[in-house]
Amino acid sequence: MTNIQINFLWTEFESPVFNASGPACTTMEELEKLWKSEACAIMMKSATYEPREWNPEPRYVDLEMGSINSMWLPNLGYKKYIEFSEILKQKYNKPVFTSVSGMCMGDFPKMVKEFQENSQVDFIEVNLSCPNVIWKPQIAYDFEATENILCLVENLWDKPIWLKLPPYFDPIHTNQVAEIIAKHPKIKFLTCINSVGNTLFINPEKEEVVIKPKWGFGWLGWTYIKPIALANVRAFYKILWNKVKIIWVGWIYSWRYVFEFLLAWASLVQLWTSFVQQWAEVFERINNELINYLKERWYKNAEDSIWKLKEL
Repeated sequence: MTNIQINFLWTEFESPVFNASGPACTTMEELEKLWKSEACAIMMKSATYEPREWNPEPRYVDLEMGSINSMWLPNLGYKKYIEFSEILKQKYNKPVFTSVSGMCMGDFPKMVKEFQENSQVDFIEVNLSCPNVIWKPQIAYDFEATENILCLVENLWDKPIWLKLPPYFDPIHTNQVAEIIAKHPKIKFLTCINSVGNTLFINPEKEEVVIKPKWGFGWLGWTYIKPIALANVRAFYKILWNKVKIIWVGWIYSWRYVFEFLLAWASLVQLWTSFVQQWAEVFERINNELINYLKERWYKNAEDSIWKLKEL
């Protein structure tokens, strides 16, 4: 019998697939819908120190091969997600993930400390890749700032912690980031990758951009960026090997995408665009498709496919 359970950092996940931080994980009502779904875990919205509102609409648009968005990191503030974690762990038997995204360097240790000491989350993400804040660069492109933040938070945690990273386009940058990560062994896993930023789509019939915020510039996801995401996952595997685990985030649409990322060395995958388009039903569909494909390939479980990518 084929199963798709994944053992990840001493935690057993019923499948490798759950939601990415972003769509439909902001409120308690949305998080409860995730519990009822076939998602293997509950990922809460990336939290800032203070609550943040949405960008004006249209801020998200489906495209032929993906989506473009500019959300502005809306959330209820980190204190609300500490409350939510208590409810989720009391009522539901699924791993709970949180994410913290600081607007300044000092926000990160404050929020990590609070989630460590006062919440019921199982895993904490330090989001160094927030592409939706105007005039704010993605922290993970500033290697000195990245190093400083890790130094601030590395002694604050007992719960497993991971970094959410942006896409890197030059092997030198990937190597530089990996060197920083290797100096901090408490980092147990990485999320690769966040959206590809600074993209523009135009409606030629209307002669206008397709989203309103930031003059139409937004953040690209799904099939458009899959080769970039695969390359980032594989590159960090080649450099760090067994020092960290990798979660691939974003633009999974079918079993094929999940299988490709397992081959490349991702242990878990998160859904973004397909979750927006199909909502909670997408987890059951992809899980069933993956089981059927693994049976065809004579895999007894999903873990057997991890790290199996052949090189020519």
